[in-house]
Amino acid sequence: MKPIMPCLWFDGKAEDAARFYTSVFKDSKILDITHYGPSASGAAGMPKGSVMTVNFEINGQEFLALNGGPEFKFTEATSFVVRCKNQDEIDEYWSKLTQGGAPGQCGWLKDKYGLSWQVVPASLDKMVQDKDTAKSDRVMEALIHMKKLDVKTLEDAYEGKVTVGAR
Repeated sequence: MKPIMPCLWFDGKAEDAARFYTSVFKDSKILDITHYGPSASGAAGMPKGSVMTVNFEINGQEFLALNGGPEFKFTEATSFVVRCKNQDEIDEYWSKLTQGGAPGQCGWLKDKYGLSWQVVPASLDKMVQDKDTAKSDRVMEALIHMKKLDVKTLEDAYEGKVTVGAR
């Protein structure tokens, strides 16, 4: 058991969301589904027998999806970062996660449930944290002009092979 498990609050869509996320990521599965009983349904104002929680796992990380009602919504203040090994992976995750959602700037997107994701190359941390600030500045300049990230453009910016801001 891992000590930290994110809990994602949904308004009646916890099972749909968990099934969607486990379809997007290859090494994923639904672990358990619980339903509202008489006591919990009364306290939460949810129908008896409806899905209360869904425990699921993505790449070894457990999540809890909770049908808690309409009180809380996702914001960009919380997001999940998907580190991709290449452009093909970026393209695949971007395509799947934006279905019914919306693309954002700098590799960010909102999925159809309103949850924010950042789909980035695994090499991005190295590039933006480089001690050579000219390299990291070029990468950031290239990145801010993108929605879905383009690995080759970021790498070219890092190496100084493209004009800053050019795309």
